[in-house]
Amino acid sequence: MKIYTKGGDQGETGLLGGVRVPKDDLRIQTYGTLDELNAVLGVVLADSSLPTDVRTRLLRVQGELFQLGAELATPRNKKTSASLLDASHVQTLETEIDAMEDSLSPLRTFILPGGVLASAQIHLARTVSRRAERQLITLHRAEPCRSVSLQYLNRLSDYFFVTARFVNHLHGVQDTPWISP
Repeated sequence: MKIYTKGGDQGETGLLGGVRVPKDDLRIQTYGTLDELNAVLGVVLADSSLPTDVRTRLLRVQGELFQLGAELATPRNKKTSASLLDASHVQTLETEIDAMEDSLSPLRTFILPGGVLASAQIHLARTVSRRAERQLITLHRAEPCRSVSLQYLNRLSDYFFVTARFVNHLHGVQDTPWISP
């Protein structure tokens, strides 16, 4: 199978099921940002210093991003063959956030992204997930999406924030507070 099909040479791409849409369609932009987020997580996972339990959880999140992307790549009136995210996926993120926060000191100020490389990269994932969330909200206004998808992306950026702090903590690195001028 060839990687190039020439089907997009005129600025269109296919959704699952064959429907053609412009490559700058909001649906394409949204799941393209999920793909970008997944690539950022791939960079995080390439860091050999990443703790095993964090690695396992981020690999799971990568799979969940594929699930959400497959849902968005499917036209609204078509049924996707991919399993859909549900409330249990949101609950898992919340449970893991709470467990990580139990080992962290409470925040008393804003912090700057940074610390060990993996933590800084997870902060980058957080910002990309926020952009994906904004795009999904815009898409939702035009074509209603499932509310659990909105909830998942909202919780995911919180998850990345806490995970970045947790990775620094595991490496014995303090968060860098933002100091107002």
